[in-house]
Order: sequence, then structure tokens, then C-alpha cells
Amino acid sequence: MSLISLQNTITIALSVKDRHASADWYKSMLGFETLYHADEAGWSELQTNTPGVTIGMGEHTKPAPGNCVPVFGIDDLDTARQKLEQANVEFDGETDVVDGMVKTATFYDPDGNAMMLAEDLTGAG
Repeated sequence: MSLISLQNTITIALSVKDRHASADWYKSMLGFETLYHADEAGWSELQTNTPGVTIGMGEHTKPAPGNCVPVFGIDDLDTARQKLEQANVEFDGETDVVDGMVKTATFYDPDGNAMMLAEDLTGAG
């Protein structure tokens, strides 16, 4: 049995220069549909052709290509984080909260690969 229980969703987070242009590229090249652009948060999400898998794009002036972070959906981020920290899992700083949108926390596997937990705060999930 695992230490925490993840949802059956995953978001692949990418760093891009222009979220709107990237969304257009992913639509025309791969057939992905834009779910939303959260301009105030610098974030966009696209639905892939795989159920439960989305592409999330964070806008950066100098994106870091190859810096892909899987983001796992979770119902209770605070409890999950506490359990992982008690098991000596390293987190990158404090939990980030965008009120009414999402709560996220980045953590690392034993080889230093970044992953993230995300709790939906929109009430839609």
C-alpha cells in the first residue's frame, strides 16, 4: 500500500515563452484542446488525447527546455505532504496557493527528479 493516495489524473508541466502561441501549436500539431488560460497566474492547460492527462504551461521569459515536471492530482495536499515529509521526502520550499484555483507543492525523488502535487481549489473536481 502506498503512503499517499493519488487521483487518476496527471498534468505534465512545461516551461514556455508564450502560452497562447504554444497552445495554438499543440492544437494544430497534436490535436490538443485548450482547457483554459489563467493569465493572472501565468498558466494554461491543454487536454491531451489521453484521458486524465493534461499539459500545463507556465510562462517564463527564459524557459528551461527539458525541465518537464509531472503534476499529480491529490484530494488533500496538506495531509499528503505531511506524510511524505515524515518519510524524509524533500520538498522545494513552501506549498504555493493560488486562491480559488490550486494548491501545489514540489518534491523530489531520491535522484533529484522534481514532481509536484496539486489540489484543485476550484470546487469543480
